[in-house]
Amino acid sequence: MQTLLVFQSLWAMERRHTDGHERSLAENIEMIARAGFDGVSAHYTNRADVTRLNETLSGTGLKIEGVCFPRSVDDLRLPLELAAEFPVSHINLQPDVRPRRIEDCLPLLDGWMELAEKAGVPVYIETHRDRMTTDLYFTLDLLDRRPDLPLLADLSHFLVGREFAFPVSQENHALIRRILNNAQAFHGRVASREQVQIEISFPHHRPWVDLFRAWWDYGFRDWRSRAAENATLVFTCELGPKPYAITGRDGNDTTDRWEEALQLRRMALDLWATSAVPARDG
Repeated sequence: MQTLLVFQSLWAMERRHTDGHERSLAENIEMIARAGFDGVSAHYTNRADVTRLNETLSGTGLKIEGVCFPRSVDDLRLPLELAAEFPVSHINLQPDVRPRRIEDCLPLLDGWMELAEKAGVPVYIETHRDRMTTDLYFTLDLLDRRPDLPLLADLSHFLVGREFAFPVSQENHALIRRILNNAQAFHGRVASREQVQIEISFPHHRPWVDLFRAWWDYGFRDWRSRAAENATLVFTCELGPKPYAITGRDGNDTTDRWEEALQLRRMALDLWATSAVPARDG
């Protein structure tokens, strides 16, 4: 039976409030576990931090998405070593390089995929601004050269990066669906054509929320059509703190991001519940 797991980003738990108060890691983990999330997303780039994270998670049953930012093939070795010692559901790789030629990207992608295969750890390449995958067209060109490249789809970056007009054209929908056809996991955030993260609880933002719901619905259905019967899909709620979050005159969030993360979790679960029918041509 295919399963959806919904994670919460630890980065998204940062308050960055003008009162200066930040919850402890233990407090954040307790909130996440109590709310019914299945795991957390956290950096897997420092042994001391990863050890502390796993000690704090002990007994909670929460799984981990490990995030890393390699600039070379060898930079992935430590995250994979940590993942072998402290297991993860997958590694989310943000390629922290910006080649202008597809040919310069291929040795890095091939090297990372080879290391991942040898380690037996799933590694997915995130679609993200200011990374190798910053541009939608460039990423599509990468897929032309490496059709099986496993992606972690954060569609907010492509929408704001390309500044799609609304309503989104069928041509642009088709480009996003091509990305989703390679998606092995998702990061959940809603963007508009001007902002990478908008308040999903504001009624006037509903058209953008509906757009992302439709993309995720297609992505879930497409994943289910190609994944094994017992496979697991991870959707990570990642409503980031300022400057991702829009702030008011007082310098603080205009909404309660934690409450919106819970809303996003419910949205993902609702979409999953209705996604049994494949949508490759949707």
